[in-house]
Amino acid sequence: MIVVLFVLLVPVLIRNISSNYVDSKLTKQKNKLLQIVKTRGIEAYIENGESYGSYLPLKEEYISLDEVEPNYFSDTIKRGKRLFSEGDTLEYRILSHTFKVKNKNYLLEIGKSVDTLDETSSPLQSIAFQVLLGMILLTILADQFYSNYVLKPLRLIIKTKLVGQKFPNFQSYRKVRTTTTDFEYLDISIHKMVETIADKFHKEREFISNASHELMTPISILQSKIENMFEEEDINDELKGRLLEMQKILNRLKSITKTLLLISQIENEQFLKEDKVAVAELLQDVYDEISIRLQDKNISYDIFVPENWNFININKFLLFNLFFNLINNAIKYNNEGGSIKITGTAVHNTFMISITDNGIGIAADAIPFIFNRFKKFRQSLQQDSFGLGLPIVKSIAGFHDIEIEVMSEKDTGSTFKLIFPATLIIAT
Repeated sequence: MIVVLFVLLVPVLIRNISSNYVDSKLTKQKNKLLQIVKTRGIEAYIENGESYGSYLPLKEEYISLDEVEPNYFSDTIKRGKRLFSEGDTLEYRILSHTFKVKNKNYLLEIGKSVDTLDETSSPLQSIAFQVLLGMILLTILADQFYSNYVLKPLRLIIKTKLVGQKFPNFQSYRKVRTTTTDFEYLDISIHKMVETIADKFHKEREFISNASHELMTPISILQSKIENMFEEEDINDELKGRLLEMQKILNRLKSITKTLLLISQIENEQFLKEDKVAVAELLQDVYDEISIRLQDKNISYDIFVPENWNFININKFLLFNLFFNLINNAIKYNNEGGSIKITGTAVHNTFMISITDNGIGIAADAIPFIFNRFKKFRQSLQQDSFGLGLPIVKSIAGFHDIEIEVMSEKDTGSTFKLIFPATLIIAT
């Protein structure tokens, strides 16, 4: 707003400055002429009562001195037009002043061409705009430097306390150096908030781990007792049916407990990442484990992964579980006679392994929530799912710094892309 206002006012200001400058110059010329008249007399300009007139080249400026009536008075500076003997009419900035010499009244006129004023104003306006542009650029640079200096502690707080943290594993508190009280308060507040979040996560992990361990013992005891009851000779068929139902429920509970315990161990980083295995070999192991299910639904299984790819710095057990869960889902939500394709491609400095099926797909609004624990959608309810397969995949991927991208279309199929950093795969 200030710049726009200044731009609008510059022409007016320049014209006023130019006019004031010309008025000052005309006044100085008047004073100089009056001093000459005082020193040398009016005869220096007027002889025998004749008028005096003087013009600069191109009539840019003129001076005239005439005798006027005794009662005539003028002392002004204003614009006016003058007609010359050649028939030209020009506009001037004219100083008019009357004075008396030897009881005679004289009129002095000094004029400067308006065209000359405009010629002077244009360069001044150009200079003013250049100065304005320079001031704007200087102000922007100064503001940028000042903002960077003032906001440096804020950027450090964001970088070290928020962006730089591996959620929810937080480092010890390090105070950000700043003399701004508000930033100090913000730094401490964020640290306290992060500490609270970390504490809640640690308690949740500890609870899941402890609960999982504690549940395994009574589940195992109950399973043993049920198996012993099956060995009794006087057990009837009705009781056998009830015992089978109980055993099925216990197996389900045992599977959920093992899964929660596995997730807790992954998130608490209780696994080593020191294994090395060929990618094709690991995928073949998964196929050997799950081939019966593929045959049951007559699903084709194709692997297109370079033979020279090898996983390094990984936990083989966890990565096996990651692929097993993804391929198991691809079978579970596939159609009879469907297909599963696993392809590996190198993309810049990363390696991508895609698992594609032509099954029932995932609704677009459900994709953001598929990795949530115990989040069960309509298709998973139909498949007796626990809602923990993909959360395990997400935890294992996060543990190995693997990115996951999901693309799916309802009734067409799904593709899970695993993007491995160069530190996990080498091509030999």
